[in-house]
Amino acid sequence: MEAKACSKSLALKTTHVLPPDTNAYGTLFGGKLMAHLDDIAGIAAVKHAKNPVVTASTDSVDFLAPVKVGHYISIEAFVTWTHNTSMEVFAKAITEDISTGERKVCTTAFMTFVAIDQKGRPIPVPPVYPETEHEKMLHEGAPLRANRREERRQNSQELAKTFGTKYVME
Repeated sequence: MEAKACSKSLALKTTHVLPPDTNAYGTLFGGKLMAHLDDIAGIAAVKHAKNPVVTASTDSVDFLAPVKVGHYISIEAFVTWTHNTSMEVFAKAITEDISTGERKVCTTAFMTFVAIDQKGRPIPVPPVYPETEHEKMLHEGAPLRANRREERRQNSQELAKTFGTKYVME
């Protein structure tokens, strides 16, 4: 497979934050923002893989600034690294006060997607290469994040095994 530039997977989304999307404090629900991130990051992964994808993990979603009702949020995402069938995607959300024009990075996240075939089985994805300094920084740090993901996944599997499917603690 021929390698593709990180920039070829860039996906963008801007949306208006409306009252039904906010909590009692007039700020965007974190889960709503996470849904926007998953949506646009998934589109970036599909653009790279040219196949359907599923979300495998979210490393972290760091809420850095509140997103208030009436503001816009703009989200950008692109593939930073690949491994056999998986892709790491970096996503960044910016909140903008439309009355003042003030913009702040409100969220950053790393998410992992796996490309799948029509039967839902993982399939190989093309390699990715960075071009800009920011892309290079993210690409170089990806193996460490991948190792951390694997450790976290193993811990999650152990917790699932320990606690099982019962609701009552024994």
